[in-house]
Amino acid sequence: MDLIRSGAGREEVSAPGSDPDYSGFIKNVNASTGIDLSQYKEAQMKRRLTTLRSKHGYNTFAQFFEAMKKDKNLFYEFLDRMTINVSEFWRNPNRWEVLRDTIIPELRGGKKGLKVWSAACSTGEEPYTIAMILDGHGILGDSKLIAADLDEGALAKAKQGQYLERSLKDVPPKVAEKYFKADGLMYKVDDKLKRAVNFQKLNLLTDKFDDGYDLIVCRNVMIYFTEEAKSALYHKFAASLRKGGVLFVGSTEQIFSPGQYGLEPCDTFFYKKL
Repeated sequence: MDLIRSGAGREEVSAPGSDPDYSGFIKNVNASTGIDLSQYKEAQMKRRLTTLRSKHGYNTFAQFFEAMKKDKNLFYEFLDRMTINVSEFWRNPNRWEVLRDTIIPELRGGKKGLKVWSAACSTGEEPYTIAMILDGHGILGDSKLIAADLDEGALAKAKQGQYLERSLKDVPPKVAEKYFKADGLMYKVDDKLKRAVNFQKLNLLTDKFDDGYDLIVCRNVMIYFTEEAKSALYHKFAASLRKGGVLFVGSTEQIFSPGQYGLEPCDTFFYKKL
């Protein structure tokens, strides 16, 4: 579930509950789906959903919610707009190179495989990138690679494993040649990678997490969460890591005072569990 980054500068924040129509929408969505929009920064989320509501001709969020209940396609569009899946393979390549060349070898030690979680996998670019790296180390077959997201539409695309060429722009040429095959206007990811990734639906804010992970990757997701929600999520991630396991976050998500979560920096945007 990869989010478009906001521009620089301070976001305008409206008082929670200042708009009864939007507040009612938040309550209705939470009651019917378990998705708690109140844990996302209100200014950005409300602006984004207002654009979607207006696009379909609804004047109020109450009308929009009633329409979503009757139209599954509209509901899926709401989920997609809420999470805005914009993802690429090897996004921010230098960080993936650190993962490949430094973090994975340290995590391995003498182990044949690793337990890895792509915690907001969007349309699959992130977990497939992880799979390429694990395969490069010769441990993909012995590793457990979980990829989870809230958006069922994104998960369906991830399982399909077909991507536009622009999604591959940061993939090293030799890696792209090995793992992708052109199919018309699309590129199909190698079946070996598809078989290695276990895709699951999961709500980061409410669902329980598995534990014992060597590596958790959660990048460019938390920038729209409130500080309280982010703090709770970091605690949950830390609890899900084994001692010495690593949390890999996005380039806009540096963790300040990681010690409060039982973590310490081990490289830029990488945090090791103490």
